Amino acid sequence: MKTVQTKGAPGAIGPYSQAVVAGGFVFVSGQIPLDPATGQVVTGPIGAQTERVLANIAAILEAAGSRLDRVVRATVFLTDLGDFAAMNEAYARAFEDHRPSRSTVQVAALPKGAAVEIDVIARAPGS
Repeated sequence: MKTVQTKGAPGAIGPYSQAVVAGGFVFVSGQIPLDPATGQVVTGPIGAQTERVLANIAAILEAAGSRLDRVVRATVFLTDLGDFAAMNEAYARAFEDHRPSRSTVQVAALPKGAAVEIDVIARAPGS
């Protein structure tokens, strides 16, 4: 098992790694819309927040030698399922024609008051 750390994404805000590479996969911890340069939550429309989350995930995957088109599974957490359509548009732009399996669930709250959190599992390099 190897942990992944990059300055291209926000550092963990708890006792966990940005990602772990194990068994031919990269397991990316849930990412909220934190700007890695400022450490502040990106506010505004859910589309912009989702774009920030996916940029953080892309940076972590790159540091692990993977990328978004190698994602096999994603889980999206929203504090308001009314944001689903706008989140889905930003998500589709990031993944383009790639369509990993996914679940989307509404939750009562997310860290730092975020409106969206996403975690992914991707194929590791060489797998």
